[in-house]
Amino acid sequence: MEGNYYPLLKWILAAPLAGFALNGLLGRKLLGEKAGGVIGSLAIFVSFVFAAMSLADLLNLPADHRLLRDTLYTWISAGSFSVDAAFRFDPLSAVMALIVTGVSFLIHVYSAGYMKGDAGYNRYFAYLNLFVFFMLALVLADNPLVMFVGWEGVGLCSYLLIGFWYEDHEKASAGKKAFITNRVGDAGFLLGLMLLSALLAAKGVFSMDFATLEKNAPLLTSVTVLGMGAPTLICLLLFFGATGKSAQFPLYVWLPDAMAGPTPVSALIHAATMVTAGVYMLARLQFLYVLAPAALEVVLVTGCFTAFFAAVIALLQKDIKKVLAYSTISQLGYMFMAAGAGAFSASVFHLATHAFFKALLFLGAGSVIHGLSGEQDLFKMGGLRRQMPFTFLLMAAGWLAIAGVPGLSGFYSKDLILEKVFEHGGALAWGVGVVTAGLTAFYTTRLFVLAFLRDRRGGAHAHESPLSMTLPMTALALLALAGGFLLKDRLFAFLEPGALPSAEQAPQAARLMAISVTAGLTGIAAAVLLTLPRAANFLKNTMAQFHAVIYHKFYVDELYGLMIIRPLKFFSNRVLFQLVDAGLIDGFMVNGPARASYAAGRALAKVQNGRLDLYALVFAIGVALMLFWIV
Repeated sequence: MEGNYYPLLKWILAAPLAGFALNGLLGRKLLGEKAGGVIGSLAIFVSFVFAAMSLADLLNLPADHRLLRDTLYTWISAGSFSVDAAFRFDPLSAVMALIVTGVSFLIHVYSAGYMKGDAGYNRYFAYLNLFVFFMLALVLADNPLVMFVGWEGVGLCSYLLIGFWYEDHEKASAGKKAFITNRVGDAGFLLGLMLLSALLAAKGVFSMDFATLEKNAPLLTSVTVLGMGAPTLICLLLFFGATGKSAQFPLYVWLPDAMAGPTPVSALIHAATMVTAGVYMLARLQFLYVLAPAALEVVLVTGCFTAFFAAVIALLQKDIKKVLAYSTISQLGYMFMAAGAGAFSASVFHLATHAFFKALLFLGAGSVIHGLSGEQDLFKMGGLRRQMPFTFLLMAAGWLAIAGVPGLSGFYSKDLILEKVFEHGGALAWGVGVVTAGLTAFYTTRLFVLAFLRDRRGGAHAHESPLSMTLPMTALALLALAGGFLLKDRLFAFLEPGALPSAEQAPQAARLMAISVTAGLTGIAAAVLLTLPRAANFLKNTMAQFHAVIYHKFYVDELYGLMIIRPLKFFSNRVLFQLVDAGLIDGFMVNGPARASYAAGRALAKVQNGRLDLYALVFAIGVALMLFWIV
């Protein structure tokens, strides 16, 4: 088996699992609130330390042999087919593990202040630790079956965390929506895995670890299924799973509703964990996707459309968290655009920078909400730069980073994606990406201006957040400012030894960069002007119909409700329940024999009336029938 045996890997996962067990079993009564927060945060810090130690040992290996493995036991053994419960640590999983544990640790520390006094404090940290455990299982998995366990685990934890305040019907419904929508996508993911396993088994390949899959994937190029090349069909099924987990069209609808959970949960889901799972899966299985150019084309088109579509919706949202939610969907679209163009490392690069500035923006939004005692409406904010100066400065760093201001993290990763899309995806996809970059700068500037710079419109007094919340935001702000510059060469040298990004070297790349920067600066300037009250009212009145359509998110949720939810409910209630369940199963198979027995009992009861002459008559008839039968 390839790779060096490295028993330290299991401890990266064991630490958050232990934190989950302690907070989950001991709870608030035995453990207490303060100890619960410390244990929950410390568990993730320990996991980060183990990941950093593993990285140090990985870097000591030759560049073309950087793989560490830790096999726990044989999980599935059926004839020749065998799957180990095993983990791998290579450059890709190392980057993901460090992002997951590093950003999650900062979010845990922030949560200690944000959730203070909540009745479910220890339960919250238990769920948070379990979420990180499953995400680490996903990114460290040595085979797609272990990855699928983590894949489903983060789906379960998203349900628990989004619906954390389950006493509120709206929040509980949001958790169910996330869970069910992801199950739809996961069906495709599971079908893709089963098809991949079955076709390789037919070729005599019975192991499912990624090294074996990469070696034997070319065997499938000559296989067709349903008139389609096997790699193409498998990749499309797997990508359908990614559209659910990473909130791409058409399965993106759960992510805006995920804002119902506590704001640190939004930061964790949107920045460092669950929504990046689909992007990671494509990068991990890139050896399969390069065999299916048609599937990559679908990935590119889907990412391109989702990025633009979500950015348009974000333009007019008034809930501060909803703006950031649609921003996440749009930025994930950028990552899939890069993957669809075959630039998987550029996709991972944007994943990393996005984790920095989007976690910062969500935690900054949480700080604003905390300072305003729960207010989330941008039009009831304003002037917060004076009352929340630290949050103002930290949010400014996140805003400038995502807007693509030159020198900041979003600038490097976004422009590299646009360059790769121009080279491999065509001018049309690149043009949509540039317009989306301008829209991104517009809606983030609008959020920042309405919350911090315009005159105050709400009546409540605002206060600055405690140090336990602003310190993690400060660390993320530094990463948002400098992370892109620090990673732009090192990350590519690590993920692709010997290959260097060409974003700053080719004259064409410089021209493309100038255009995208101009689009971003134009978006910033337009937002500053169009958030002025007179300009905003003029646009709203003159474009009322467009404004209503965009504000109501193109009525996609309502369309799904009309075309999918209502027919399913009708079919379930009228056909499955009334006809099949109540009519056939309950009425005929269960209640039918019961009614027949009851009717027979009532008939026999009428015979048992105490009259001896009737008893004698029945006895005589019985004897006569018996004699008749004998004769």
